[in-house]
Amino acid sequence: MPIETIIAFTVASVVLAFAPGPDNIFVLTQSAMNGPRAGVAVTFGLATGLIVHTAAVVLGLAALIQVSPVAFTVLKVVGAGYLLYLAWGALRAGTEDLGGEDAGLGLTAYYRRGIIMNATNPKVSIFFLAFLPQFVDPTLGGATSQMLTLAFVFFVVTLVVFSTVAMAAGWLGAALKRSPKAQLVINRIAGLVFIGLAARLLVTER
Repeated sequence: MPIETIIAFTVASVVLAFAPGPDNIFVLTQSAMNGPRAGVAVTFGLATGLIVHTAAVVLGLAALIQVSPVAFTVLKVVGAGYLLYLAWGALRAGTEDLGGEDAGLGLTAYYRRGIIMNATNPKVSIFFLAFLPQFVDPTLGGATSQMLTLAFVFFVVTLVVFSTVAMAAGWLGAALKRSPKAQLVINRIAGLVFIGLAARLLVTER
């Protein structure tokens, strides 16, 4: 692919990654509650979820999700249910630790949490279906390989941008750990954020 296309796609991907959205808000809250390492693990999980959506686009499953109300609804209900589960845990958390019940989780659990968060959002597949082809040049041939290249660039951009968000939010959360009242407020805010993300996902239309 022409280097100009790669650069243009990279710039667009960085802008999109920094724009407020469910994924980077999820990273921010997880990092603030559970520390930067947890946030980075979630970031790797979210990036891994992008592989699922890339495969969906290449295999044509994204198109199926876009035209099938049942498949779209099932995915978003599962995703919303998981977010509500996380909200319940955050709202129940006490002041003994900023992470509440999540404090004892290993990095693998946070990584898995990121995968579930991303893979169960059908809008990501539809976004890829609309976004990637804009940078594919049919005259070059190998449309599939071009989309895989673009997906890899998006994967790297996601890791870098979200990891930056995770480190910053984790530093802020560590500072707030010194105040039990602040810990409680962060847990409550995180719970409300998860509820908001779940509601947003539920009302999302194809």
